[in-house]
Amino acid sequence: MALAPTWRAARVTPLGELHTPPRMTAVLLRLTVQVVLVWSLWRGLYAQTGTTAGLSRDQAVTYAVLAVLASRLRELDQYAGRDTVLQHMHFGTIVYWYLRPLPPQRYYALRALGEQLYGFAWALTGYVVCLCLGVVEPPGSAAVAGVFALSLLLGQWVLYYVMLVIDQLCFWTLRNGAAMLILVFAQNLLSGVYAPLWFFPGWFITLSAFLPFQATLSVPLSIYVGRIELADAWLQLAVQVGWIVVLALFTRLLWRRAARRVVSQGG
Repeated sequence: MALAPTWRAARVTPLGELHTPPRMTAVLLRLTVQVVLVWSLWRGLYAQTGTTAGLSRDQAVTYAVLAVLASRLRELDQYAGRDTVLQHMHFGTIVYWYLRPLPPQRYYALRALGEQLYGFAWALTGYVVCLCLGVVEPPGSAAVAGVFALSLLLGQWVLYYVMLVIDQLCFWTLRNGAAMLILVFAQNLLSGVYAPLWFFPGWFITLSAFLPFQATLSVPLSIYVGRIELADAWLQLAVQVGWIVVLALFTRLLWRRAARRVVSQGG
């Protein structure tokens, strides 16, 4: 198959967004409201204190706003495009993923890549606006910015595999709606979207260290705000790479097992 037709798979969900202006307007409005509310909340929480849990007010506000912006990397409406694994399993169209010249695992990866690039455009635009308005602080140095960018890339890679595992469960459960709701809540809680993990009890922080969720967001944002020093960042990057390897091997095994469960009838 030619390279260009192959890479067109990455445009599936983003094109659905771009061809629906009201949906884009709603995303812009929601993102703006979230940023304003989070900024107001954390500034209010720090009104009577200077430093809490090792974070200053500016660090906490920057962390919280960046967490909101980073959420745009994986919040596209796949259901509107009727291209989720759940929908394909429900309507029986998942079989076409295995009849195309393009392998299903490559199609899934390309589609996720397109989604993340589209979401990155939203996040980057929001970041530049917030930086110009003084809502978030700039990184401490060019080195911090570079390590943060690398960690964010690795974190999104980990998140891709986590989401893939949940989607692959459909081959055995047919529906993953409940699992997806649980995953979204666990991901937001254990990755530090709702609040930095340092505000939680010690046992909660220890538990999250054994799960891949904090590697998706908490680690890169901690590097950005200076909670994780550059000297310690390389260990965290190694942990992220470790999760990528483990989840990649696991999902590869699940793809092979899933192929055995797909049956094509007719000519």
